[in-house]
Amino acid sequence: MRNIKHAFWGLLLLSSLLWLTAEPTVFQPASFFVLRDAMVQYSGIVAMTAMSVAMILALRPRWPERWLGGLDKMYRLHKWLGVAALIISVTHWLWSQGPKWAVGWGWLARPARRARPVLENPIQQTFASLRGAAEGVGEWAFYAAVFLIALALIRHFSYRVFYKAHRLLAIVYLVLVFHAVVLTGFEYWASPLGLIMALLLAWGSYAAAIVLLRRVGADRQVEGRIASLQHYPGVRVLEVGIDVPQGWPGHKPGQFAFATSDVREGAHPYTIASAWHDDHRRITFIAKELGDHTSRLREKLSVGQSVKVEGPYGCFDFDDSQPRQIWIGAGIGVTPFIARMKYLARERSEHPDQLPPAVDLFHPTTDVDETALSKLKADAGAANIRLHIFIDARDGRLTGDRIRAVVSEWRAASIWFCGPSGFGEALRKDFAAAGLPVTKRFHQELFAMRT
Repeated sequence: MRNIKHAFWGLLLLSSLLWLTAEPTVFQPASFFVLRDAMVQYSGIVAMTAMSVAMILALRPRWPERWLGGLDKMYRLHKWLGVAALIISVTHWLWSQGPKWAVGWGWLARPARRARPVLENPIQQTFASLRGAAEGVGEWAFYAAVFLIALALIRHFSYRVFYKAHRLLAIVYLVLVFHAVVLTGFEYWASPLGLIMALLLAWGSYAAAIVLLRRVGADRQVEGRIASLQHYPGVRVLEVGIDVPQGWPGHKPGQFAFATSDVREGAHPYTIASAWHDDHRRITFIAKELGDHTSRLREKLSVGQSVKVEGPYGCFDFDDSQPRQIWIGAGIGVTPFIARMKYLARERSEHPDQLPPAVDLFHPTTDVDETALSKLKADAGAANIRLHIFIDARDGRLTGDRIRAVVSEWRAASIWFCGPSGFGEALRKDFAAAGLPVTKRFHQELFAMRT
């Protein structure tokens, strides 16, 4: 989480500092309307910076994944930047329109019209001729962006609406690029700010085109085929086994992938619940009926059906040097731990002399399915994992105190959590208060993507 916070605030700070170097006169005494013009430029620059980086991250690039801590963290940064772009865009619009309203209401005196300078640069002349069009389409693109971002953020709407809203945002972004290129102060383009903005706008436009062409992650996709389906009604979960061809590079336990069974719905993320065996090229997804799409999977999928699989992604890989690990898989959050247990069981049989860290797996759950729990117990036994099942109605809520009572050597452990984000944050604060260095030893999967 620290790195995505650093990236978020760093981007906003860097764009602000670059603007100040290009507009040093902002601190000099001036009229309100001179300040208004400067604030319109500043808010537009920062908003387009946030929107451009959010668009670039929509491509699921590999290069920042490890530093940010996985694609789940990258998507959290994508969301923060989208919200920031929305707020700053509203500020930009208010600085642009508010003074006009104030003049109309008699609150401000209309500024005297200044003589327009003669433009000798042909590019600047072209931009000046396009100013009216850029202002007009920019305003309508702003309204569209507010509406579409709101659709994407409000979880009440279906995944299909969420998916289409994101694709339409790519079109809106391209319109806003035209708006920004024409209306950004012409003198800015010769400064470091202009160079950075040109790079971001060009890269963001490329990303928008890839999104519109449905080519996101195309170099990491393979065509698989459904080999097995098993439904666990007690926990409302569907287990899907997919055979994948030679193009699939394999995966580590704890990683996830995107699967597309219907191009109209787009790709959906699922944690992989199987260990990888190159001689048995099958991956298993476990999908819980949480959203409108996952609730219909049981009726829509069938054995033999073709499915596009993209990945793997994620850095929730259990890789640390601690002698003990505490795993907490809440509800469907137990999935990455199932994959890890299957991996450890195989390693235990092939390399019995190697001693992995001692592990306690805590599985708090509201729903109960005896078949699923039996398989979980079998996986834990094969991997030599101490399993602790907490059924809410029977055992009450899992807390930090209860974990520490079971694992006496918790101070020497790292904690790996996957489940509801609020529950994870509560446990993180609890263990931090108890003295665990959570910044280094509390690992949390932010698997809160729309399904």
